[in-house]
Amino acid sequence: MPIRIVQLGSPRAPGEGPRLGTVRRPPRGVPKADFAKRDFYDVWLPNLAPSAELVAEALSADDDKAWAAFARKYRAEMKQSDASHLLDTLATLSHHASFALGCYCEDEARCHRSLLRGLLEERGAALA
Repeated sequence: MPIRIVQLGSPRAPGEGPRLGTVRRPPRGVPKADFAKRDFYDVWLPNLAPSAELVAEALSADDDKAWAAFARKYRAEMKQSDASHLLDTLATLSHHASFALGCYCEDEARCHRSLLRGLLEERGAALA
């Protein structure tokens, strides 16, 4: 019953379970009633999204040095009490339920969800 790390809006995998959107903003131009129907997310979880300032930094990170700076700052945000407790909770739940976490970015390697994957692994989460 692992956590899947997904691109929001992509087709759901069989047995994926509910999707949690770890994004700062809901999808543009999509009615709230269609978020789940259109494979974005079932529950919005912005507490695991980078801050608005860091989203801008990530989008402009055009080299490895800039990306590493973003990653360091994002990891620092995720050490804050609320985010850290939430990550611990999701890691524990991953051994008992299937669900997915995601973001809109096409390239997971340049998306905070790759960092979320690492943070969850560090907490012993079961990952797909």
